[in-house]
Amino acid sequence: LRDTLRQREAEAKTFREQELALRKEKRDLEKAREDAELELARKLDTERARIRAEAQKTADEQHRLKELEKDKMIGDLRAALDEMKRKAEQGSMETQGEVLEQEFEARLRAFFPHDLVAPVPKGIRGADLVHTVRAATGNDCGILVWETKNTKAWSGQWIPKLKDDMVDIRGTLAILVSVALPEGVERFGQVDGVWVCDPVSALPLATALREQLIALERERQSSVGKSAKMEILYQYLAGTEFKQKIEGIVEAFTAMQDQLNRERRAMEKQWREREKQIERVIKNTVGLYGDMQGIIGGQIPEIPALELEAAPRTIETATNEGEADDTEEIGRPDDGDLFGDSR
Repeated sequence: LRDTLRQREAEAKTFREQELALRKEKRDLEKAREDAELELARKLDTERARIRAEAQKTADEQHRLKELEKDKMIGDLRAALDEMKRKAEQGSMETQGEVLEQEFEARLRAFFPHDLVAPVPKGIRGADLVHTVRAATGNDCGILVWETKNTKAWSGQWIPKLKDDMVDIRGTLAILVSVALPEGVERFGQVDGVWVCDPVSALPLATALREQLIALERERQSSVGKSAKMEILYQYLAGTEFKQKIEGIVEAFTAMQDQLNRERRAMEKQWREREKQIERVIKNTVGLYGDMQGIIGGQIPEIPALELEAAPRTIETATNEGEADDTEEIGRPDDGDLFGDSR
């Protein structure tokens, strides 16, 4: 019996040890499973983060490329727009310059019919107009080299170019007609040996220079063989005294032109005021005559002139006012006419 009890106790102990071992093994297995699950969760989180980072990086790169593409497209469009604007402005400036040149050429031909005014052909380097001054006898007295500029800003490179053109053409004097004048020049003046003027002063300056060239040629013809005297004359032509006389002639010419325009406008204003006063007298007289006819009736003697005066006078006055307004517009230089009315 004791042996049986000892055997049973031993078996029970063995069972307990086995149970403990099984429980320990179970805990170890559960811990290993939990560790494996935790490691797997960590790996999954790491992989998700890597995939998310790569996706974000790819998206950022695509966004950056799209931004660069958009910036390039905007830059290309701006460059194309600037190029179109530059070409349009260049074409507009060229057109304005051609208009100024053609208008000035026509005025030179009209004012100086005996002279030879010829434009420089397109594509050939040089000035705009070559003006050969001719006396009444038909003799050539010199060459005026004209350059016209219709731009908003003055450029200092125009003067050296025009001087070179004058040498190539073998001209006598060079004149630059420009809407924009250099600092220190009002209406006209000399800059480094080149005459510079605005469009309004161009024809008066042309008249003065032309007369001086004709006088110089006349003196040259009368002084053939007198080289010393000719040298003096050419020094005079390039000197300050000649410049001052030319300036005096142009200033007097311009002042007379301005005074004539002011007097014309003043006279036209007086004429309009007198026409209005006459119209008021006629209107009141006709009204008085009509009122008296309405009161007295047929007893008042008929005055045919008053009965027929109202309508024609009104029409005539309105017509005269329209003509006077037109005359005033003609008397003033047109804003679009750069050269004014110098005749």
